[in-house]
Amino acid sequence: MTVLIAQISDLHLDGSQWATRRATRVMDHLRALPRPVDALLVTGDIADHGAEAEYEEAARILAAPFPVLMCPGNHDARPEYRKVLLDGDSGGEPVNQVHHVAGTAILMCDSTIPGRDEGRLDAQTLDWIGATLDELSPEVRALIAFHHPPVGLHHPFIDGILLEQPEELAAVLEARPQVAAVLTGHAHTAAASTFAGRPLLVGPAVNWNLRMAWEGDRPDDRDVPPGIAFHVLADDGRLTTHFRVVP
Repeated sequence: MTVLIAQISDLHLDGSQWATRRATRVMDHLRALPRPVDALLVTGDIADHGAEAEYEEAARILAAPFPVLMCPGNHDARPEYRKVLLDGDSGGEPVNQVHHVAGTAILMCDSTIPGRDEGRLDAQTLDWIGATLDELSPEVRALIAFHHPPVGLHHPFIDGILLEQPEELAAVLEARPQVAAVLTGHAHTAAASTFAGRPLLVGPAVNWNLRMAWEGDRPDDRDVPPGIAFHVLADDGRLTTHFRVVP
């Protein structure tokens, strides 16, 4: 069965009208779709300062009749994230979860390094990814999502805070062909590339958009509307992505 997955990223909720209004517009748009998505992925930087009140606002805004699957970004704080959005535990362990949606396994992974803007999938997380994929039935397809892109995107700012040691993840994926694609956020720009022989899709930001170097000197563009990626995973494992903005 074809699976329809929406992806948003980088809400940076901070209590401001700007952030709240943009996130609310996106969720209103998704809830009103004639054909509901099978799940919504939120690939990090949900909060701007990692405060409990920001996650409480996120829980209200992101409430939906479809599954909403999340992972943290470098602006998120694991204890507060866990306490409000997960099970009430305020531990600092990586937030890694697997979800099964319409016959597809979606691994939401924690690529954050507490206190730093760049990312890394630590040994615990890499072992978890490998073990989780190995437990799947051979016919089950998988998507892997985390915050930091594992390849350069040709912008000096974002390329300085990417995923470190991406070759470690590539080694995990090498012998696991059931992974159809890798999905990330963090860059504040919709982008498409490849990683470890798979499609790499970078979801657009709900908050401000990254202006590329050839588009001007100032990196943040606040005139671009919030964005959504729609990923369509077909029966043959082919992933097709459509990017949309929400006026």
